[in-house]
Amino acid sequence: SSGINAEWPLRPGAMSKINKEFLLEAITSIQDGSKAKQRKFLETVELQIALKNYDPARDKRFTGTVKLRHVPKKSFKVCIIGDDRHLDEAKSLGYDCKSAEDLKKLNKNKKLVKKLAKGYDAFMASDGLIKQIPRLLGPGLNKAGKFPTSLSHQESMEEKVETVKRTIKFQMKKVLCLSVAVGNVSMEMDELNANIMLAVNFLVSLLKKNWQNVRSLHIKSTMGKPHRIY
Repeated sequence: SSGINAEWPLRPGAMSKINKEFLLEAITSIQDGSKAKQRKFLETVELQIALKNYDPARDKRFTGTVKLRHVPKKSFKVCIIGDDRHLDEAKSLGYDCKSAEDLKKLNKNKKLVKKLAKGYDAFMASDGLIKQIPRLLGPGLNKAGKFPTSLSHQESMEEKVETVKRTIKFQMKKVLCLSVAVGNVSMEMDELNANIMLAVNFLVSLLKKNWQNVRSLHIKSTMGKPHRIY
């Protein structure tokens, strides 16, 4: 599959197919609905995509990541798998962290590795350790789609964590539907708007026939009803 990474801004004009007022109306409906029926947790806003003229068995499956303007999930949890220097840095910044020794203790136990993967949204590992991860844990993190991002000592850990929190991934699987988190209901309307526009633009740029491959686009909050935006 072809992997593409992008950052804002993307090519202008790609967004023309979405009616701006229509989108703002949908965002307002989602936010009003969430205020009317408040949940005990912060609802995520998802973008749901249905594709057409696409054969997952024959056509090239795509995967791509894009960095949004604003962090979509407030509760996003990152775990640093670090060498001594990175462990000290992670502790001083208040990030959860684990050493190679901690991973060894899991004994490649599938259940324990699965539990570790479930406990975090993303992982980062010191570049010196990253090659050891499959040997220490088996394929569990990879299967969960959470293989660690590499972290070197030349990079700012804080900046890299911030980037990971703002990055979303589109991955074409065997079905013609995709769903990604683009924000949460507590965000300002223009923040949600910017994230949605960017996510849609990027997705369309990944598709072979661009807009001709898009059947429909909806946005919804976790517990709310879907609103069609295309």
